[in-house]
Amino acid sequence: MRALLLEHESGPGLAATAELTQRGLVVDWVQSGAAFNSALVQHRYDVLLLGLRLVDAEGVVMLETLRRRGDNTPVIVIAPRWQRETIVSLLDRGADDILVKPYDVQELLARTRAVLRRAIGNEQTTALTHGPLVLNVEARLAQWHGESVALTMKEFWLLEALMRQRSRVLSRSQIEDSLYGWGDETGSNTVEVYIHRLRKKFSSKLIVTLRGLGYQLGQLSAITA
Repeated sequence: MRALLLEHESGPGLAATAELTQRGLVVDWVQSGAAFNSALVQHRYDVLLLGLRLVDAEGVVMLETLRRRGDNTPVIVIAPRWQRETIVSLLDRGADDILVKPYDVQELLARTRAVLRRAIGNEQTTALTHGPLVLNVEARLAQWHGESVALTMKEFWLLEALMRQRSRVLSRSQIEDSLYGWGDETGSNTVEVYIHRLRKKFSSKLIVTLRGLGYQLGQLSAITA
C-alpha cells in the first residue's frame, strides 16, 4: 500500500516515513502543498496523511478540492492543537480522522490501519486470498496451501498489489509505482526479478505475463491443478 504524507517539519516527517515504511507501506513524503498536489496527479495512493500548520487555510482548501472532485481516498489530517470547532469542521469537510500534534508515530500507524480497514473492508484488509494463496496484510504473512512462505517486504508489496487488482492487468510502471517511493532507482528488469522470485516460491503459474501489457494473477484453475 502507498501513502502520501504532507509534513512540513523534517523531524516528524523523517520519523513517520521511517516507521510507516518499516511497517509495510510505501511512503512519499512531501513538505509543501504544491508538492502534495503534484504527487496526487502522478500517483494513486491508498491513504493521504495531510499535515497542517498552525495557520494553514491551504490545507483545508486542498481537502475540500479533493472531495469535490469525487476522490474518496482516506485522509488523516495531522493538525495543531486547534479548537474543537476547527476539528469538527475538518471532519465535516471530508477528513476521515484527525490526529493532533504532537503525535506518537505508533498512533499514526494505528489510525492509518483503521482508516484503511474502513475504506476497503475488514475482510480484504486482514486476509487477501487467491485459491491456495493467503496474504495477511496487517501481519505481513503469506501462506501457500496452509504453509507459511517467507517474503521480503517488496515481494509482499508486489503480491499484494496484484491481489488487490486481481481483475486487472498491471503494467510494469504501475507495479514499480507500488514498490518504490520517490527517488528510489529501479533497474530495467527489477520487476521481472521479483516476479521470477515469486513464481519460484509459489507456482510458475501464479503470475501471468501478458506481453506488451503487464502482469496479472493466474487463473484459479491453473494454480490449483
